[in-house]
Formats: sequence, C-alpha cells, structure tokens
Amino acid sequence: MKPLKPLMISGREVLPLVEGGKGVAVSNGESSGAWAAAEGVGTFSGVNADFYDENGALVRVVYHGKTRRERHEELIAYGIRGGIAQARIAHDMAGGVGRIHMNVLWEMGGAERILHGVLEGAKGLVHGVTCGAGMPYKVAEIAASYGVYYYPIVSSARAFNALWKRAFHKYADLLGGVVYEDPWLAGGHNGLSNSEDPQKPQPPLPRVRELRSAMRAAGAPERPIFMAGGVWRLDEWEDWLDNPDLGPVAFQFGTRPLLTQESPISMAWKRRLVSLSPGDVLLHKFSPTGFYSSAVRNGFINELSQRLEHQISCSAEPMGEHTAPLAIGARGRLVYVAPTDHDRAMAWTAEGFSEALRSPDSTLIFVTPERAEMIRRDQFECMGCLSACSFSNWAQGETGTTGKKADPRSFCIQKTLQNIVHDGDIELELMFAGHNVHRFASDPFYRDGFIPTVGQLMDRLKTGA
Repeated sequence: MKPLKPLMISGREVLPLVEGGKGVAVSNGESSGAWAAAEGVGTFSGVNADFYDENGALVRVVYHGKTRRERHEELIAYGIRGGIAQARIAHDMAGGVGRIHMNVLWEMGGAERILHGVLEGAKGLVHGVTCGAGMPYKVAEIAASYGVYYYPIVSSARAFNALWKRAFHKYADLLGGVVYEDPWLAGGHNGLSNSEDPQKPQPPLPRVRELRSAMRAAGAPERPIFMAGGVWRLDEWEDWLDNPDLGPVAFQFGTRPLLTQESPISMAWKRRLVSLSPGDVLLHKFSPTGFYSSAVRNGFINELSQRLEHQISCSAEPMGEHTAPLAIGARGRLVYVAPTDHDRAMAWTAEGFSEALRSPDSTLIFVTPERAEMIRRDQFECMGCLSACSFSNWAQGETGTTGKKADPRSFCIQKTLQNIVHDGDIELELMFAGHNVHRFASDPFYRDGFIPTVGQLMDRLKTGA
C-alpha cells in the first residue's frame, strides 16, 4: 500500500486517521485521547457526555424538573459539564500529540448553547468541531468565535453548497475540512435525502469527487475531505491516496474503535460486535429525529418493526373503506376502520396486543398494555434532548411543541442510548453500528477474542489492514 502521508488538520500535521465521534458517551475522552496520542485525530462526543464527581465516580444523570422546559435546562447544563470533562480527559491523555475534536449533532437539544459552553469552559483543549445531523449553518460562526476549526458532516455536494453559500464562506480560514458520511454505510444517523433510495446504495468515489469539485468551484480552501462510513482496511482505499481529483483525504473510523480497550462500551456489547453477520444492521427510519439511521437488528429494533406490522388506518367518522366501528381506549371511543383491518385488530387483541395508540398519520398501532405504559411514560418524562422530537412532540421553540400528535411508532432516544452505554441490556436497547460491523467476525486481527489498544489498532491501520 502507498505510505500514509501526514495531513495538516486543525493546525498540525497528523496522520490522516480520524476517530468517528459516536454520540452519548460512546466516544469519550479516553478513547479520543488515546487516538490523538497515536498521532491521529481523536473525537469525543459532545452529545450528553458523561461527567464525574470529586472522587472520579460517574454521575448518573437524574432529571428533577417538573416540566419539559425545566428538564431541558438541566440537560443543557449536564451537557456542558460533560463536554468539558471529556475535553480535559482527552487533552491529558493526548499529551500534546495529535488533535482533539468534539462531535455535536445540530439537531440535539440546546446544541448552540452546549457548544458555546464547552468551548468556553475548555478553551485551548478542543482543536476542531465536527457537526452533522441537520444543516449546521451557525457552527462556523460559533467555532470561529473561539478560534476553533469546524468540520461539517455532509452526504452530498449539494449539502455543502447550501452551507457554504449561506454561512461558511464568511469563515473560510477556519474550515478545517469536510466529513463525507456515506448515507448507506455509516452507523448512527445518516443523511439520506428524499431523492435517494435507501435500498439502492451509490458508490462513494463519484460522490466525493463531486464534493471536491463543488468545494473548488465555490472557492473553498483545499482542506481534507474525511471519508466516513464503510472504511475498514485502508488498502481497499489505496486509489484515493494521492488522487488529484479528490485532493487531500483522511479516513474516519467509527466502528473499529468500538472494539478497543479504551472504548467505554460494555464487554457484553464488545462480544456482540464479533458475533454479527452480514445483514445484521438495518437502515431504518424509526428515529424520533426523522432521519434514517443504522442499528443492529436486536430485540429493540424487532419490537419497533412489530409496531409497524400491527398498524391500521382509521378515521373519526365512516368514510371510504372505513366502515367498521372499532372501540378503543378506556372509554371505548369509536373510530372507523376497513372491515379486514377490524378483523386484524381483533386478532392482535386476542394475542395480547390490546392497547391501540394513535399516530399523527391517522393510524392506530396495537401494543401490549405494558408497552403502552412505557411509551406514555417515556413521552411524559421527555427532557428535550432533540431540537424537535416526533416521539414526544417536544420542540425547543417558544411553544415547546411540534404542533403534531406524539408518535408512538418511535422511541425516547436519550433513554435508550444512555441505557446501552451504561451497562443496559444490549438486546433491549438501540445499538448503532456501521454496515461493515460484521467484518469483526472474519478479520484475523480479532482472532481468539483479541481486543487491541487504540495504539495497536492504529499500528494495524497504518499497514493497510
């Protein structure tokens, strides 16, 4: 393989190897600090990051506010405290080597305030901010106000053009690079547009070539493009190195850093990673963000799929094919459904799926009483972890609501991600993963249960394997 050449990233020459910034404590100060210490770019998550008490013990987040707005303010304060804590850990572990980046989701609740709070409270410790999950027009202005480089996460040249024309051209000097995240291969939330088919993946090379052409045409500086999503072995990407059409390219690894000694995920989660097969990751649209995302098919995903299978359309009055009356709820209120759907509803009820919950799309889903209670409780306990949430109908604007009915076909993403990273049952919580995660099982590097340190993984990556 061609030798890896250092690139200038966030003001320093480092290896073009980047740790992906997985959310809610899955990439933290320890993992990112170790990655930077190995002369790469470490990225800790600024999404509901963990923090610790004066004795160094993890503080489990508890919300005391009686209203969503009060809990939202607590969430922002926790987020700032956690981000500062992880930045300090990463800085100390890096020992002045590599670069430390912070990853935030633009659609997370209080994103702007958390970003300001962490960059202010950890001045000089964070060298770059990566930001996706939405159109982060203001991230350039915020990062620039602290002298920090910014890295938008996009999935198309079109998205970059929109960001550049509206805001980024004003802060060109601090554009550190652009993260191209493959919407069909990356784990977590993906940037599939309405014009793209989730079942018809497109190869990344033409799309990244188009992105570079757009950057050049716009007059953007010739900064690295980070290829993210689907990257496992660098010898499979050799034709990207020293490619004049692509310009400088770095490679972002999201999945492989999960299986390292510094990774904060549980041993149960790590053991699950090496047992997965092709097809065990589902690209779905259950997320309350409204974005597509990729996660391991487990009991959690299966239950969400079951909700969709137990779904029928309805109307408040007889109309069209909705001629059969159906009594729902404790008061037995009537709705009208198609006769065949009435029969299906009766069969589901007999199987124990006796609670009918309304969706915003004039449909009913049928779940067990226990599941219905959990859904209602999670919706009631919402703490505003997103700028807008389809599951709870929270929005962080003045009204505090999206104006739509809460959607029981989704889930509380804050709750499940906090649970899984803090030793929750990996079968019953959301487990984000990239679509190449099945390669752990066949990669000889991980034979006999070997879990490398970040340094050992980096040494392996540099060989192309």
